Amino acid sequence: MPYVVDFENVSAAGLESSPVAEALAGLRANEARYFKNKYGHVFTVTPAGEDPDTLDWIHRVLSTERDIVISARPLEVSSFELEGIRMAYVFYESGLSVNVMYGTEDGGKRAVGFKLSEGMDVPEELASRFKFARQTSKLAGVIRGSFFVIKGEY
Repeated sequence: MPYVVDFENVSAAGLESSPVAEALAGLRANEARYFKNKYGHVFTVTPAGEDPDTLDWIHRVLSTERDIVISARPLEVSSFELEGIRMAYVFYESGLSVNVMYGTEDGGKRAVGFKLSEGMDVPEELASRFKFARQTSKLAGVIRGSFFVIKGEY
């Protein structure tokens, strides 16, 4: 069942099994606030098991582009399209958030972003491949992030 992410009253609903549930909830709320403010879009998430197509698509992009397999358990996913860009998210139990931004037009922007919740270690599968920059969010505390550009067609 879809859950509308409230960025004014942050809740860890759906993320309780994460050791950094509050920080992950703040990270998820930070994404919701961004899409509401920039696009007027209401950010909703679904339990990962209820939307295997989105989860499979994200995992296929990670695997094909960089041979990355995330070992953490996926908790929630989100998928939507805005202004010719398909966005897909997965929030993992470890506190990791992965998003795929995929421009549907030829030459559109296409990238994968990684965000680490405050209090989590960099996952082994990413540690040697990416450097993470820090940013501060009122909702999520310190967020560390990195990305790579998608080269293939999905």
